[in-house]
Amino acid sequence: MLLTLTATASPALPDATDLGFLLFKHPGRAQRFPSSVGVAHVFWPEATAARSTVALLVEVDPIGLVRGRGGRGSAESSALSQYVNDRPYAASSMLTVALGRVFGTAMTGRCDARPELVGRALDLEISLPALPARGGADLTQRLFAPLGWSVTAAPLPLDPELPDWGDSPYQDVRLAGRLTVATALTQLSVLIPVLDDGKHHWIGDDDVDKLLRSGGDWLPGHPERDLITRRYLGHHRTLVQDASTRFAALDDRPDDQADATPDATPARPLQRLRREAVLAALRAEQASSVVDLGCGEGALLRDLLADSTFSSVIGVDVSHRALAAAGRRLQLDRMPDRQRDRLQLLQSSATYRDDRLTGQDAVVLMEVIEHLDADRLPALSRSVFGAARPRTVLVTTPNAEHNVRYPHLAAGTMRHRDHRFEWTRAEFRSWADDVAAAHGYDVQFSPIGDDDPQVGPPTQMAVFRRSA
Repeated sequence: MLLTLTATASPALPDATDLGFLLFKHPGRAQRFPSSVGVAHVFWPEATAARSTVALLVEVDPIGLVRGRGGRGSAESSALSQYVNDRPYAASSMLTVALGRVFGTAMTGRCDARPELVGRALDLEISLPALPARGGADLTQRLFAPLGWSVTAAPLPLDPELPDWGDSPYQDVRLAGRLTVATALTQLSVLIPVLDDGKHHWIGDDDVDKLLRSGGDWLPGHPERDLITRRYLGHHRTLVQDASTRFAALDDRPDDQADATPDATPARPLQRLRREAVLAALRAEQASSVVDLGCGEGALLRDLLADSTFSSVIGVDVSHRALAAAGRRLQLDRMPDRQRDRLQLLQSSATYRDDRLTGQDAVVLMEVIEHLDADRLPALSRSVFGAARPRTVLVTTPNAEHNVRYPHLAAGTMRHRDHRFEWTRAEFRSWADDVAAAHGYDVQFSPIGDDDPQVGPPTQMAVFRRSA
């Protein structure tokens, strides 16, 4: 199995050999990594300031894999197909095991030596000379093109000397695009097994966590999200349902409507635009200590930790399960001590006073208030604005007026089954003005997403600043 990743020099990467810093691999060395599927080799066919290419070559031992499954006594191990197959050659889901083993740190977006490179979109090329594709070149296009890749997928013949035999189920795939290295690698880790559609290990709850961790930034808005989820999870119905429910909590789309987010391209879903707006507001307010109240599975926490401006980050949620998922998503067990010291995860409620939350610069309530019954909102106001009393409070919530722009959302229904209400812009302003007046804050409002001249933006944000 072979994969190559090439970076070309650009203003974002003046020296292409700096790709080695992002991958934690020296361009002047060939390295060998044992893994559960075989031996992975990393080497650099080219490494110049103008262009650098790293190659991942995986030697799979199919006999060793069978022996590891129970030896000669198992029925599976006696099948000829367990010994004679395409695993040593084709970039199956086993390649993603090696990707995680060799480039796992790079996939988390960590680069200690050159941290300024982590968030930069680079000119990248990826080559997969033999990629199984259950769905053909058309599916390869449908999976990668919405993510910003230029895709070339050439079917490989069964036998070049016997053209009448037709094409094999394998492709020579070339991708070119401008993405961060971490994003490119995580997309590959999901989409290679999706194209393969035949995972070679036991699939369980951990795979749901892996899918959300790897695809949380780009998969919710992907037009093939449902297909990707089904194939990645081996068509296990309960796991697919679990993943779909958890993805629905990450965005504002109506349940089961994959194309109902008209305000953003698939590469920039509304949930990402929302996080970007919140982060920009926090930086503008010069907040150093931030509480993400109702943090869920930690999407915003990850962004906060990636910016050293925020010296203290507290994630709070009423759900123990959500906090556990946030810990897995943030990879607390692998997080460097310096970064881990900046983070706390607390189980608590937005509607009850919690003295652990006092003295912070900012509290964020991102898509939280609409999940509360309306009669609980005064309690939230007292606990956040009255008791915790941060210098800044950011609140985002759906704009109900914008719902008419969702073609598959029935009139009068809300975007998510757990929403207790959705406010118009006037209703949100009225609530925010009353809260600000009662607790000594000034408030300003900002749109998030496309600010439609007739119905406004899909998300509305209020920025409260303490005045007294």
